[in-house]
Amino acid sequence: MAKARLLWVDLEMTGLDPTIDQIVEVGAIATDFDFNQLANFQAPVKADSDLMHRRMVGDFWDKNDATRQALMQRNDSDKALPSAIIEQRLVEFVETYFAIDQPIYLAGNSIHQDRKFIERAWPRLNAMLNYRMLDVSAWKIIFENHGIKFNKPELHRAMSDIEGSIDELRYYLKRVKF
Repeated sequence: MAKARLLWVDLEMTGLDPTIDQIVEVGAIATDFDFNQLANFQAPVKADSDLMHRRMVGDFWDKNDATRQALMQRNDSDKALPSAIIEQRLVEFVETYFAIDQPIYLAGNSIHQDRKFIERAWPRLNAMLNYRMLDVSAWKIIFENHGIKFNKPELHRAMSDIEGSIDELRYYLKRVKF
């Protein structure tokens, strides 16, 4: 079986402060360097309900009320699992689909922010990841400066955001000569 090299991750959180906020949803896709999907993982992560109600307010969440409501409903369901269980399942996912003796690169849009949450909440997973990351938002900055814009749907759900990031990088790479 082919082994993946890129671990595409998107996290939905109660906010952007990794010292206060919590992860409420994770999506992950394992791909090779041609972005062929080898496997995926998605799960709601149990977060403190009071924290969600306090932190998931304001302009961003007001504009994305359907997403906020869906995340809160999933958090209140039996499907949301404690963070430690989700980390264990992610570690097993990586061990299954990646060659542990090869660098595992974290990939996504603004992935540095997700990495801060991973470092804090899931140290075992973090230890498996290479220090180098593939951040699609760096490509976005360059291409938009040259008038080339990718219109990615902004659903703010983990799996659809990852799929959009992979499509976005493919879009940019079609414009580069190797």
